[in-house]
Amino acid sequence: MNATTAPRAPLNVTLVVGSNRHGRFGPVVADWLLAHLRERPDFAVQVVDVAGTAALPTTLKPDPEATAALAETTPKLASADAFVVLTPEYNHSFPAGLKNLIDWHFTEWQAKPVALASYGGLAGGLRAVEHLRQVFAELHAVTLRDTVSFYNAGGSFDDEGTLKDPTAPDAAAKLMLDRLEWWGQALREARELRPYGS
Repeated sequence: MNATTAPRAPLNVTLVVGSNRHGRFGPVVADWLLAHLRERPDFAVQVVDVAGTAALPTTLKPDPEATAALAETTPKLASADAFVVLTPEYNHSFPAGLKNLIDWHFTEWQAKPVALASYGGLAGGLRAVEHLRQVFAELHAVTLRDTVSFYNAGGSFDDEGTLKDPTAPDAAAKLMLDRLEWWGQALREARELRPYGS
């Protein structure tokens, strides 16, 4: 069996749940995304929830509080081959807690693909997605064109967290994750051949 047909190890994919607002809707969408991620044998999935890093200071000064808050988070970002970032839209952009988590890291994002999923009102979180593209470009990450977006998110799911009409979102998720797998494999192979920045 040659290198082109050898089975590839699953991609380490980290889902970043970007909301820490009281009463947030994020876990409903995150559970739906996780179901799609975990049904794929080509992905090994882990989760970073911004709500779990609430103690992370905004000063970007390493101290005992920051060290404790990052102890579980940073390894999940560093070991990832690819990311799915789930964001709500707050005031036409993404949450401050998500920006803080992103800003505490740098090399962890580099030369890796980022799929963006969003939810919100009429815009479905897409304004937050477009702002995140600029941030991740600065961090040398590659954002995917294909996204999953829920407008009127609260009305899209029933009280048990099940999508009322999964047809379009399921198709969008499949396309986005197929693209993520392609970019994740390609960039992992590139980093193995030549470490980024060398």
